[in-house]
Amino acid sequence: SFYTRRCITEDPSWSLVTVPHLTELCLQHIVHNFEKNPILNYLLPEHQRKVVDRLSTSLPLTVTANTVSHEDYWKRCCIERWQVCDISNYGDSWKRMFFERHLENILKFFIPNTTDPKQVLELIPLCKGYVRKLEINQFLPPVRVDQKEEGNDLTDTEEDADFSEAYTHHYDLKVLITALPHLEELHLTYGVKSCGMNFDWSLFNFTEQDCSNLAAAVKMCHNLKVFKLTQSKVDDDKVKVLARNLLHHPCLLELDLSHNLIRDDGAQALGKLISHSKLETLDLCNNQICHLGAQALAHGLAESSTLTSLNLRLNFVEDKGGEAIGRALLTNTSLKSLHLGSNNLSEPTAAVFSQVLAQNTTLASINFSCNHLGLDGGKQLLEGLADNKTLTELDLRHTEVEQETDFLIHQIVWANREAVRLGSLQHPTAEPL
Repeated sequence: SFYTRRCITEDPSWSLVTVPHLTELCLQHIVHNFEKNPILNYLLPEHQRKVVDRLSTSLPLTVTANTVSHEDYWKRCCIERWQVCDISNYGDSWKRMFFERHLENILKFFIPNTTDPKQVLELIPLCKGYVRKLEINQFLPPVRVDQKEEGNDLTDTEEDADFSEAYTHHYDLKVLITALPHLEELHLTYGVKSCGMNFDWSLFNFTEQDCSNLAAAVKMCHNLKVFKLTQSKVDDDKVKVLARNLLHHPCLLELDLSHNLIRDDGAQALGKLISHSKLETLDLCNNQICHLGAQALAHGLAESSTLTSLNLRLNFVEDKGGEAIGRALLTNTSLKSLHLGSNNLSEPTAAVFSQVLAQNTTLASINFSCNHLGLDGGKQLLEGLADNKTLTELDLRHTEVEQETDFLIHQIVWANREAVRLGSLQHPTAEPL
């Protein structure tokens, strides 16, 4: 007590309160030495939280990935690194967001023969427990090194063609994605997002080697539910390779091959896939499928018991294709949504769909926008809808249907929609009697 009095006399601001507790000093020490000795899991929960709140977000992932599970820490990591962070896209997990986006960034800027593959391989044991979805909206080819000799007789186009196959293979994803046990979604675009003035067709080349590598990888990815390969110049030969590898996939439910170069042969392979797999959603928007391809898809549709959504917008199926799809829907009982917008369809397709609307009790949504159904086509659809209780969406914008017909169709569809809505309100878990 004499010592205390002396201290107070010499330093009026001195107080016992300012002496940190031993616990506090220990926690400070743990934070300070966390990289060398990350002993987080040995602490009490309240002490863990104090340590995590003070940890630097620049600590190596080798230290934090499998040690720190506190969401607050990963929230800080995300917010410091990215301006926009919508956690709802990542199953409400900040840690999942961090590792998915971190891995995506490495893959988006991975340059074969330049980037060290260890960058990806060393990340696998750190991120494999958290990555469920990968969206890679650009995938870079190797850097082109021009070695033109002056005496070279090859023309530019020959040289370009030679180069494009031999040297533009992308990074093989097989080792990575087959090592991610929880991967459920893969979205890929083989191309460069902002090439600006350095545009070159070789930057957008999905080679045969790329295709066989990717097909083998996806086949081995047993938990994959959604596979999207868009804007990648995927042609018939490549679709055949992909479809062959996906034929007996145990989990795949959604396949998106929109904005590619798929023609009738490719559509034929996909028709077989529809009837031999568990596929529920197929998106072939903006390809080059004509009536033969549509007929092959219709054949698959007639045999499918799982497909619920088919998108053929912006193709060239015409009436021969449209009628075939309509006839398949006279027997198919799984499809709920069909998009046939911008396919040069006219009255004969509407005539078949009039019959479909009168018989089919599964279809809930049809899009016929930007076709030439005409006055007669509209009237036929209206006749087919007379007793239909299932259709809740029918898009007839820019189809040259008479205004009054369009109004009457809209009334029926709207009434169906309201009935479905009220039914689901009254019987949220209604079971058939």
